[in-house]
Amino acid sequence: MKDSGQSSSPISFPVHVARLPRKGMPVEVVATPQQREVLAEEHALLSVESLRADLLVAPWNRNGVKVTGRVRAEITQQCIVTLEPLVATIDEPVEAVFLPEDSRLGREGFGAGGEILLDVEGPDSPEIFTGDHIDVGALAEEFFGVAIDPYPRKAGAGSAGASPAAEDGPDGPLQEKLRALLPKK
Repeated sequence: MKDSGQSSSPISFPVHVARLPRKGMPVEVVATPQQREVLAEEHALLSVESLRADLLVAPWNRNGVKVTGRVRAEITQQCIVTLEPLVATIDEPVEAVFLPEDSRLGREGFGAGGEILLDVEGPDSPEIFTGDHIDVGALAEEFFGVAIDPYPRKAGAGSAGASPAAEDGPDGPLQEKLRALLPKK
């Protein structure tokens, strides 16, 4: 989200961050039926029954902004095995730090030669924003998208159709790796 003022998110919700209260500003983003329809299409879902983000936008360090909260949604996906509708619930925590493009803190994550230093177990790197607005709706959509199961499967789907002869034969290295990815029974 490089340019937070220019968003193409269907649930775009720009927040003015130049003068935030010290304790932060609560923001509620609730998708309308039209927005949910666009979200379903953009994220390859059968439908989005509800989407709500409860966020707190607060000052961070000198000129940064921290957004915390939760994204909750009810969605319907298509099972990758049976192709039947599958209802899923999303309840995803949101935490992101934003720094203005001229912030010195944003450049401290770079090492000699311009490489970015990342700690896989550490917090995400701050995002850079321009101007005095951050689109918390687009941020909520990012966390919503990450929480969607890319391979939705109904309980018990897939194991009933396998032939017993295929399961009794010797396994090659690829078959063993594929079987390790399946849910444990």
